[in-house]
Amino acid sequence: MPTTALTLNELLSLALAQQASDLHLSAGRVPMARIQGVMVALHSDAAPHPVLDHDTLRGMLVKLMDEAQHTQFMQGQEVDFAFAVPELGRFRANAFMHQQGCGIVMRHIPCTTPALDVLHAPQVLTVLLQQVGLLLVTGPTGSGKSTTLAALVQYLNTHTQQHIVTLEDPIEFVHASDRCLITQREIGAHSHSFANALRAALREDPDVILVGELRDLETIRLALTAAETGHLVLASLHTRSAAATVDRIVDVFDAHEKALVRTQLSDALIGVVSQMLRPTPSGDGRMAVFETLVATPAIRHLIREGKTAQIQSALQTGAAHGMQTMAQALQAARDSGRVVA
Repeated sequence: MPTTALTLNELLSLALAQQASDLHLSAGRVPMARIQGVMVALHSDAAPHPVLDHDTLRGMLVKLMDEAQHTQFMQGQEVDFAFAVPELGRFRANAFMHQQGCGIVMRHIPCTTPALDVLHAPQVLTVLLQQVGLLLVTGPTGSGKSTTLAALVQYLNTHTQQHIVTLEDPIEFVHASDRCLITQREIGAHSHSFANALRAALREDPDVILVGELRDLETIRLALTAAETGHLVLASLHTRSAAATVDRIVDVFDAHEKALVRTQLSDALIGVVSQMLRPTPSGDGRMAVFETLVATPAIRHLIREGKTAQIQSALQTGAAHGMQTMAQALQAARDSGRVVA
């Protein structure tokens, strides 16, 4: 007797029960999940899930998308979107076509935003949030950058009285305005691009602007301008260290602009937090570990002069300013028992 395929909601429930961060559904494959950072076949007590065929999976995906997203998907393009499932929460999704048919990766977004202290985020972050300028959260894909950015927004929401504009693709954590007015805009649904939305945000009387991702030259240029003109700009970037973050931003620009951009970045930057996830001793989750750069006068000088190779040494000796390298952060997390060696 053939195995009965589970519905999408049942697959999502099963993935959450197994504490998966991501559910991968792909035509021609059995459902897979990323659990504790490792890709494994999703399993149930009843029986293994059968291989998904293209038509069945496409039928699941069509129900999740609006008309514009469905049209884009049927034209063979990738589609980013978010959706909610009652009693399960919100999910960020990317649907795409591949050699064997369609596929989708869905990441669970917690219903509540964790506080900075729950994340064991560096205490210096609350000091940096009182300044204006560019504060970057970086790390590889799946390292928890969105969660950290959401925690930063929630801290401001409960401790300050400001207008916070978030530009996201798609909207992940949904924030309820508390002491702040929070305006959340989704790229694609509410604006054509990050650059367009960021340009418009400067005319929307913001105090804080969150840019979900610095993807291209124009967005980076506008973010630097916003940071220079008296706003706190929070943004994410896919880099693995604080020093690499500085190089990544400068390298986006043409050679004749690099010296000017280094000066601009040295003035605008207030800090960089680079993070990675490590398993907890209990084996039932992962916790973020943070490398932290604070833009002290010495750091600003190194950025301005293009001496990014020396930033690592400055991090190692900058504990008095709240700085730490990833190696130092990992050692401290191991010593306190928060992560395994």
